[in-house]
Amino acid sequence: MEGAIFDPRSGSYTDAEEALSELNLRKIPLILMTPHTRAEIEPWRRKIGHGHPFITENGGGIFFPDGYLNVKIPGSFRNGRYLCIAQGRPYAEVCSALDDIAEECGVGVAGFHHMSLKEIAENTGLRARDAELARSREFDEPFYFTSADEAAIKKFVEAAKLKGYSARQGGQFWHFSSGCDPARAARNLAELFREATRTKLRAVGIGASAEDVPWLQVMDQPILLSGGRAIPGEINTHHGKTIIIAATAGPAGWNETVLDIIS
Repeated sequence: MEGAIFDPRSGSYTDAEEALSELNLRKIPLILMTPHTRAEIEPWRRKIGHGHPFITENGGGIFFPDGYLNVKIPGSFRNGRYLCIAQGRPYAEVCSALDDIAEECGVGVAGFHHMSLKEIAENTGLRARDAELARSREFDEPFYFTSADEAAIKKFVEAAKLKGYSARQGGQFWHFSSGCDPARAARNLAELFREATRTKLRAVGIGASAEDVPWLQVMDQPILLSGGRAIPGEINTHHGKTIIIAATAGPAGWNETVLDIIS
């Protein structure tokens, strides 16, 4: 979603409006994938009139608008106005495990659940309202180390893995979770669509950065918006999946790519 439909700096989607309109006109499902929380992306969904499923917190949750599919969704439960498939462990459980493993390994950590709203805003650069939305987490906990050397951090990561958790560095913050996997979420959702519609649907994935490559690899047609960071054309990943490199980045590149696919 970020860096594709929405400009990551301005939040504008003006350059993507033509393709959004065509997808809506042709009733082609548009699935939003984001590392952000459900609360954070709701305003963006309202802006573009999005009424399709979406995936939050790096694959932690798959959300379906009420009554979207006329089939029983295995493993789903009611979550507000949605049916949700929770791939990630519950947030409270994740936070408790983060604290326990940090104590076992003798490292200091500060997660969102340790911080006040003001502290989250200061550490993220978000406005108070946006920080509140970012704090409404369900699966994944951002954190940073307050006291730990490289060896201690390595020990923490290994201990987390042994207990079924993932600790990965993602820009400004580390992220701690269990079961959050965007590739698995994308694959499961595509299969559910095929079962519900009983058709051989083609799943197209459009990513905005190299971080999207793992989930792009499970798509039938994976595309990466380059913006000059890579030579347009085709690349082969080490998993053997061919990914198309688009010539233009951002909403304009997403718009061109979608219109080219559905034309």
